[in-house]
Amino acid sequence: MSRASRSAVLSVLALAAALALPAAGPPAPARAAVHHTGDEAAVLGEDHARTHAGLRRAAQGAQGYPQSRRTASLAALEESQRRANAGFDAARFGRFTRFFPSPDFGVHVALLPTGKVLLFSFERVEADPTKETGPTDTVGRANAGRAWLWDPAAGTGARAFTNVPPPVVLVPDGTHFPRPAPFFCAGHSYLPNGMVGVFGGNVGGKGGSGARLSFVFDPWTEKWFRNRDMAVGRWYPSVVTGADGRQVIMSGQSERGTGTPTPVVERFPALGHRVPWRPYEIPVDVPAERLRSDAPFRNDYPHLFSLRDGMIYGLGRDADQQWLFDPVQDVRRDLPRRPADFRGYGSAVPLPAGFRGPDSVLVLGGDPRDPHTYRLSGGRWTAEESRAFGRTQDGTLILPDGTLLTVNGALDTRDYGHGPFNPKADPKYRQIELRDARGRWTLGPAQRLPRGYHSNALILPDGRMMVTGDELQQIANDPDIEDGMDGSIELYEPAYLHRGARPALDRVPAGDLRYDTAFQVSSSTAKDARRAVLLAPTTVTHSVNTSQRHLDLRMTGVQGDRIGLRTPPSAADAPPGHYMLFLLDAKGVPSTAKWIKLGVR
Repeated sequence: MSRASRSAVLSVLALAAALALPAAGPPAPARAAVHHTGDEAAVLGEDHARTHAGLRRAAQGAQGYPQSRRTASLAALEESQRRANAGFDAARFGRFTRFFPSPDFGVHVALLPTGKVLLFSFERVEADPTKETGPTDTVGRANAGRAWLWDPAAGTGARAFTNVPPPVVLVPDGTHFPRPAPFFCAGHSYLPNGMVGVFGGNVGGKGGSGARLSFVFDPWTEKWFRNRDMAVGRWYPSVVTGADGRQVIMSGQSERGTGTPTPVVERFPALGHRVPWRPYEIPVDVPAERLRSDAPFRNDYPHLFSLRDGMIYGLGRDADQQWLFDPVQDVRRDLPRRPADFRGYGSAVPLPAGFRGPDSVLVLGGDPRDPHTYRLSGGRWTAEESRAFGRTQDGTLILPDGTLLTVNGALDTRDYGHGPFNPKADPKYRQIELRDARGRWTLGPAQRLPRGYHSNALILPDGRMMVTGDELQQIANDPDIEDGMDGSIELYEPAYLHRGARPALDRVPAGDLRYDTAFQVSSSTAKDARRAVLLAPTTVTHSVNTSQRHLDLRMTGVQGDRIGLRTPPSAADAPPGHYMLFLLDAKGVPSTAKWIKLGVR
């Protein structure tokens, strides 16, 4: 926040404090009335009145949970992290390197093909972490969304962030107040042209209820565009991109509120409308279509994956709700019951399978009592090696070298081991856990903050991991609760970044690449390249990441600084769109990635 903006905020806080003081003697009618939002709006204007009301709420939250407590907590976490990580060799376990403020909580994140990261969530209605921060139950203008871009190339300061506010909408909540779209707890995935489709959101009411909202975020113009509303409202839906580049949308709480999940399946864009392929093909006012098959998931955010057979695998949180969807024939079939019982928000990863797309999924997390990991392959479930302990709200990522990394976690929603809405956390949930090429897990260094519910992570093109999310912990450890930087981001350097010089990737093709086709890249260290891999960008929320994908590319020869490669066999192996291409040397050290685009219309 700029000095001028900060001064303005402090002035408004001073005004808010002055308004709260009792007047000496009988108050004049205008002075007394200014406490009420409606009259305040008549004097100051609706926008300023709403700002004053929000700042008063923030000031109350700061009084209930003072800045001194937040500052001391963050300092204690920094010191405990330093002590915990002193014994970890960076060349074996990697290391956490940066921790810095962010203007958004990062409930939703997406890596864009421009290299920037989209973060979006909600405007907080509470600054006390022992209370609900977001406007889940809120009806009216305070139930609003917000969005920002972080440009890693611009560093970690406030100037590295750009506000990209969502469109202003009228939500059917009976108040008729326009506000930035409340699209938090929506679902999202990528379109072939690199845009992010976002579906659903929260209308408000007791426990929240589903919105029919449909948007795309365009990374090229850095703007939001609205499409026609979906057939049903969805809050906590899942979205996956299929082999044809269209997005399939399932589940979510309906307009009737929490406890009413919708079985309706929709597809965007509807057949008869072109799939956005080029950067300039921006879908606006485009409809989704309702499919014949249904998806009667009982619980939120099922894991969805489009695997190499072209089918969509819907893995529900209930053990008996595991389904296979055929997006072409529009039918649903049963999959075997998953081992173990109900699982909350935990991770699931399509496992790397060499030169082909993934044909198996590893399900892990979601149950603090169950450290086991379960693999679905060939229509059968098997138990894989366990992690050190069970955790929920965790995220598991595929690294460029094909190994896995788990980060974040908690005992339960809003509970880190000491009861709900208690920022004190069990230290173990701060440790990452690493899975090597043989499937063995090892505990690693600790992150700065405990991060559970609404926590997220993704791999950047330079090979680092970005970690953010969990508004409760972020405001409980905010270095300045009044500066407008509500969130925080931390960066982790995997071990491969501490094993010597990186190979170079100097140039890749600029146009669309056909499947099963030869192409060349240039590298000044071509003779050192041992692998070329594609890593799909991540868009994730609530531990649900439907976009992850890792494939090796066949190397067909090296001549001078030219490396011959071959694209994946089909769109089922790798759905059309943008991928990060890494070169790896004999030690598994990756280059900085460059973007390529798979698929030709």
